[in-house]
Amino acid sequence: MAILIKMVVFDMAGTTIDEQNIVYKTLHKAILNAGYSVSLNDVLEVGAGMEKLQAIKSILLKKADVTDEQVALTIFADFATGLDHAYSNSEIAPQPGALATFTALKQKGIAVVLNTGYSGRVAKTIVDKLGWQKGREYDELITASDVSNGRPAPDMILMAANKFNVEPIQIVKVGDSVIDIEEGKNAGCAMSIGITTGAHTFDQLQAANPDHIINNLQELLELI
Repeated sequence: MAILIKMVVFDMAGTTIDEQNIVYKTLHKAILNAGYSVSLNDVLEVGAGMEKLQAIKSILLKKADVTDEQVALTIFADFATGLDHAYSNSEIAPQPGALATFTALKQKGIAVVLNTGYSGRVAKTIVDKLGWQKGREYDELITASDVSNGRPAPDMILMAANKFNVEPIQIVKVGDSVIDIEEGKNAGCAMSIGITTGAHTFDQLQAANPDHIINNLQELLELI
């Protein structure tokens, strides 16, 4: 018997939103400002999809062998200030096909949920800048600020499931990073789908053993 999908949980930056890697470029700059030599590729490889303080800690540990909590907090403060400036001076847009995909899903009675490793404040800044509204473009927004455990823990997806009274097996997760795929699998989603429009390449996504990899959002409609 086919599983009835009732919800799709989408990552934001790189998946449904094209923000030209503003967040990771700003994070990279903050780490460089602190005197640690890491590349943007290092930042994307290790930190994509994570809650951003945890991303900084993971990058410092894996790429600079640094474990000092205060160093991470100082970099995070610099990052937060830089991100406010970057977003106020940058253009962002929906990924191609995002709004059409949302509309098609909602017409099928499938809830559209956004989730993100960003803080609630940053995520709200993004959706406001796009002019997206809850109940119109999307049905719910759940951020790293809303849960105790960020990705790859399943907390954000399980919170969404609880809010809409659906089972994880009725949910599809879509994201552009390995940690998105891991999050979906840890939640017990029907499908965890990678998309090649953001942080990680096809080969990087494939290493996480997703159920599918798509190249654009409208390909999702063929799978549901």
